[in-house]
Amino acid sequence: MLFAMIAKDKPGSGEQRTAVRPVHLDHLNSLGDKLVLAGALLSEAGTPEGSLMVIEAETIEDATASFMADPFIDAGIFGSYEIKPWRLAINNMTKKD
Repeated sequence: MLFAMIAKDKPGSGEQRTAVRPVHLDHLNSLGDKLVLAGALLSEAGTPEGSLMVIEAETIEDATASFMADPFIDAGIFGSYEIKPWRLAINNMTKKD
């Protein structure tokens, strides 16, 4: 099953986000095929203001454990987050020839 985490950064956490980003990316890469997609939510100015991540897991508890292991959580980057089961309806992410 797929699970999405939608997280919003704490105000003023931009510099800390940038500093922690390399270990955050290491964590995401360590998830291997479990990680379906991940990326920053952007402000109108184009600066990161949160994250959207989707992983495949057996249960919401397994998904939550993976999301909670993210260094952005430990560093307190996120002011709020929500984890929800997610069902893919349309996937146009891969370009077709």
